[in-house]
Amino acid sequence: MKDDEKLRIGVSQCLLGEEVRFDGGHKRNRFVMNTLSDYVAYTGVCPEVEVGMPTPREAIRLSGTSESPRLIGVQSATDHTDAMEAWSSSRLSWLEEQSLDGYIFKKDSPSCGLFRVRVYDPDSGVPSRDGRGVFARAVVDAFPLLPVEEEGRLNDPPLRENFISRIFIYHRWKAFLAEERTPAGLVHFHTIHKMSFLAHSPSHYRELGRIVSRAGSGDLDPLLGEYAKTMTACTQVLATTGKHTNVIMHLMGFIKDKLDARDKAELLDVVEQMRNHVLPLIVPITLLKHHLWKCE
Repeated sequence: MKDDEKLRIGVSQCLLGEEVRFDGGHKRNRFVMNTLSDYVAYTGVCPEVEVGMPTPREAIRLSGTSESPRLIGVQSATDHTDAMEAWSSSRLSWLEEQSLDGYIFKKDSPSCGLFRVRVYDPDSGVPSRDGRGVFARAVVDAFPLLPVEEEGRLNDPPLRENFISRIFIYHRWKAFLAEERTPAGLVHFHTIHKMSFLAHSPSHYRELGRIVSRAGSGDLDPLLGEYAKTMTACTQVLATTGKHTNVIMHLMGFIKDKLDARDKAELLDVVEQMRNHVLPLIVPITLLKHHLWKCE
């Protein structure tokens, strides 16, 4: 895939193999660099280096409460919070210009960690696991629709599949807003994605359908905002083999009268093997597409 055709993903710079860690090292991630890089181009950011901290440098950690933590030097007790928040605020406008399709953060980082970052009690020194990195929090707050994930969670196949699905859907959503921002365009966008939404969350799928049914009956912008928020909540729900099975069976209903007994039995067997984790999802999808093309 050519670079200008790739999706644009923000990423913690150490995951790209850059030696920007506090100890002068890196955390090069094989999935990020060896697999996903075929389809995405990266915008690397290291908040700690860009805010002015040297490499190598004193380790830092979150201290206080998870709702309002401070970014503190472990040995010196230097408070970097205000500097990091000011830098993050200025960096967000630049990130918006990058038109990102997603962001991959470094887990456990006091600046970039997305989930369960340690926050130390300033009195007892005992950490809780309910924090979020200062920069990660700023990004999530500024771009609530942006698909975000931690690199460690990408080792989990369902979470990895979910993130990839989200970044491609979000990329197409931005293209719709830029090129076809009309009620008819929204109906078209929903039509080509609704089976994916159904595989994520049937309840959100139904709500999205209700939103689309109002397209053309009022001001479009509030409707698009409502749709985007619901779509984001929908795609954050993990698709499962059970829900994929329901979607494929739903699609089979459109052509069941055109399949002979052997083809139907073969397709049902492949779906069952996918449901039991014997075959990957791509196998029944490919076979179903083959029959759909034949039935056109």
